[in-house]
Amino acid sequence: MIAVDELSRFAQLASLTDTELATLADAGCDISYPAGWQLITEGQPADRCWLIREGTVGLDAHVPGRGDIVVQTLGSGDLLGWSWLMPPYRWHFGAHTVEPVRAIEFDSDRLTELVDLDPVFGRALNRMLLEAVLERLQATRARLLDLYRNPGDASAPAPLSGTGDSGSSR
Repeated sequence: MIAVDELSRFAQLASLTDTELATLADAGCDISYPAGWQLITEGQPADRCWLIREGTVGLDAHVPGRGDIVVQTLGSGDLLGWSWLMPPYRWHFGAHTVEPVRAIEFDSDRLTELVDLDPVFGRALNRMLLEAVLERLQATRARLLDLYRNPGDASAPAPLSGTGDSGSSR
């Protein structure tokens, strides 16, 4: 079983109350993976998620004719896996450990059961996961802006307007 104080160290969980953290802690278990371990295979059933304590995970997407391409690297403090939340409950990316990883693993059936039993916990968990999704989306946006900016502007930093605020206008 995971201790509440261990979960409170994760910035991603800052919006959860102590009671919600205790509920989540009851559902988690410690897990370790060696370097090179395939955690997630794109298209397979999504049945768990992780909070990464230590180590690095590469998220990859399959590109026909090019194989699996790493699109993002996650590390300590990051959340991995939310495809279990929405049908068709399949992984949208692959993930493998780049170096040994220690994490807290949550079974999606157990989380779904807890959400169904306690709608307040469910709302808090969904909000926290949505915040993580938005943060990941903003990071992807920043990488794309950097990737596709005009090569003549190489000395200028890529614009990052609107990051961190879902209420920004265009």
